[in-house]
Amino acid sequence: MFKTNEYFDGNVKSISFTCAEGPATVGVMAVGEYTFGTDSIEVMTVVSGAMDIKLPDSDEWQTFQAGESFEVEKGVKFGVRVTTETSYLCLYK
Repeated sequence: MFKTNEYFDGNVKSISFTCAEGPATVGVMAVGEYTFGTDSIEVMTVVSGAMDIKLPDSDEWQTFQAGESFEVEKGVKFGVRVTTETSYLCLYK
């Protein structure tokens, strides 16, 4: 069944579920800057809005628009910055 998650004082909310590709979450982020940690490899796709991402091995922010994806390795922290309300799909490997 579904599990709801809330982070950063309610500014990031998601629903966990299992799809054909495996465990996943679909969620929304309010405008802000966040740091996330990973327990597995994550493949995140921006559904609407945009995300600026700072991967652990980079000093630069990369922007991902709706329909674009990026992958983050297991056991790392990465930065997320959103300037408009944004939705996403995250698959866990």
